[in-house]
Amino acid sequence: MSTQMATTGDNIPTSAPRAAVTAAHDQSQPGAALDTKTVGQVTVANAVVSARKVNVYYGEKHAIHDVSLDIGRNAVIALIGPSGCGKSTFLRCINRMNDTIDAARFTGHITLDGQDIYDKRQDVVQLRARVGMVFQKPNPFPKSIYENIAYGPRIHGLVANRTDLDEVVQTSLQKAGLWDEVKDRLEHSGTSLSGGQQQRLCIARAIAVDPEVILMDEPCSALDPIATARIEDLIDELRQNYTIVIVTHNMQQAARVSQRTAYFHLGDLIEVGATDQIFTNPMHKLTEDYITGRFG
Repeated sequence: MSTQMATTGDNIPTSAPRAAVTAAHDQSQPGAALDTKTVGQVTVANAVVSARKVNVYYGEKHAIHDVSLDIGRNAVIALIGPSGCGKSTFLRCINRMNDTIDAARFTGHITLDGQDIYDKRQDVVQLRARVGMVFQKPNPFPKSIYENIAYGPRIHGLVANRTDLDEVVQTSLQKAGLWDEVKDRLEHSGTSLSGGQQQRLCIARAIAVDPEVILMDEPCSALDPIATARIEDLIDELRQNYTIVIVTHNMQQAARVSQRTAYFHLGDLIEVGATDQIFTNPMHKLTEDYITGRFG
């Protein structure tokens, strides 16, 4: 019988036949115990972000359970799973957005380039410049297109003069595939753009402060298919220079844009691996059931 790699809670690879994994998670058997050890390889050779034994609580609710996961450099990893499974909560841990929720509590370790981002000495504002975020609904500032991009570099002291700022604005809009569409109306409001353009403006805004990692929380869920295709093409281009983590409910999208996929279920990281493998030969019964539409 062929074997696949499973990972224990202590990140020690162990051999686990797929049949055994499937049997342990066969929900057709009443009362069957759920084995929530992560299946697959959580580590990568060139990790930008490393999470170990991450737990998140919202008051009494235990939202994420002992999640360990590496995120590789210049690659896209998709986080998939049913609503409420913890994928967005995990995403928000990477730039400490959960700090803004009074009831949220974090335990575990997350490093960015080997540095603990939850260290008390960590400047959270600087962290969020290094780890940018694009939200589900486009949220341009109520300012001009130019000022939407210029705001971050200006407050972080990344530019010395107006000429430098003009260059950052143009370069960021070019990287986001928006320059040709807006170069003659930079003083117009960012909110005057279409939904897809607004989302690309928000991506340009994140790029403008020269981040290492870009987090995307369902960035296409509010967009039409044409705008979605533009964002997906953009993601493929951006990964040449950035590490991207995307949360998506659209499994076709995950298959198109990512190189690795992580499947979450009820707060547990169930399986992680190469996207092709996850979608064509999942090792875990829960992953297979979700991908084939049996639940979720």
